Amino acid sequence: MDPGQADRYLIDEIRDGNESSWRQLIDRFHGRLLAFARSRTASLSDSEDLVQETFIGFLNSLPNFDASRSLETYLFTILRYKLVDRLRSRKIVPLNVDSEDEDWWDRILPSNEETPSQAAAAVEENAAMSKQLAELMRRLIHEYRDRSAFADLQVIELIFFAGKRNLDVSELLEMDQKQIAGIKFRAIAKLKSFLDDDGVCNTEQFTDEHAEITVARVWRQHRLTCLKRSTLGSYSLGVLEDPWHSYTQFHLDIVNCPMCLANLGDIEAEELEQDQPQLTQQLFTSSVGFLSKHSAK
Repeated sequence: MDPGQADRYLIDEIRDGNESSWRQLIDRFHGRLLAFARSRTASLSDSEDLVQETFIGFLNSLPNFDASRSLETYLFTILRYKLVDRLRSRKIVPLNVDSEDEDWWDRILPSNEETPSQAAAAVEENAAMSKQLAELMRRLIHEYRDRSAFADLQVIELIFFAGKRNLDVSELLEMDQKQIAGIKFRAIAKLKSFLDDDGVCNTEQFTDEHAEITVARVWRQHRLTCLKRSTLGSYSLGVLEDPWHSYTQFHLDIVNCPMCLANLGDIEAEELEQDQPQLTQQLFTSSVGFLSKHSAK
């Protein structure tokens, strides 16, 4: 069972009021959510409260949740809204967050005018095309990886996922701007050929400007180059070999992906945190009442 299918099955079980499945979701995600919150708040108790509010917020929005969305990204979205609301209400400046970091996050997630419920309820006008385009983009990314073209992959990841300009990419990777533009042009041309071969859309209407916007949206929505937990675990242990070690370091340090950084923080804290079972039980106990309230009748 692929991760997306497993997530959909888990959500269906939660919608039916299955407490064991709800406990499983908490066990799976609370550590990485807590790591994200702790990196942005000075108080551990505040971080734990925010994670608790995130799980309750998820249950409250469950009737409208679109299962085609990434469950992990959606939970991080809710947490981010909870964090911003709390900081604004207290007029607190968040830790380790500058304007550039917030701008990056807004590019990855739904517009900041959407609430989590609205984001979940919104139906993509071109959902089928978006899903199919994501699969074709994964195919392109796998081609880069299979031939160890990580330099090209880094260029298109910075452009589409991190939203960097050609000039910014040139400075970050110390590459000529013409080379950057060539890599982007070839990537879009390759995707157009995939689209044409698969009959996904009329590629004559898929202009370069439209292609760049569409590719960026789909890449961010599906987090196509975010790292697996196993890869992050090997990186944390120092046993991940190149080129994957260098690429992982790039994704964390240059792309500065907040969700992968939170996952890494969770992995690194697992052996140090002695109160994880107690915290998990606390989160489950405080939220399970909302499960029965919102489960399918």
